[in-house]
Amino acid sequence: MALNTQATQATQANVLDVNNSQIQVEHDKKRRQFIIRLNSHDRAVLLYEYVGKKTVDLQHTEVPDAYRGRGIAKHLAKAAMDFVVEEDLKAHLTCWYIQKYVKENPQPQYFEHIYQ
Repeated sequence: MALNTQATQATQANVLDVNNSQIQVEHDKKRRQFIIRLNSHDRAVLLYEYVGKKTVDLQHTEVPDAYRGRGIAKHLAKAAMDFVVEEDLKAHLTCWYIQKYVKENPQPQYFEHIYQ
């Protein structure tokens, strides 16, 4: 996974989807969101808020209807959970999809960072 920092304080992680086409997950820290640009006007997003100095609430994941069922949300969820681990944060999982992702991908490092 390659990480690049842009002038807008966004981080991009490149991952391959099931069709071997590249999906870029951008992390816009200023707006507190992870983004996948799907075309010139559609995007998938995962929104979060800081609710304490070292605590985030992963609030909402949204993928446009036309792109659902393609595994796009899992890339957002992975990027968000990896961010929580890398920054040594604690996370509230308000978003039902993030809860599902963590249950289906039971990584010990994730559980150490989740408020139960």
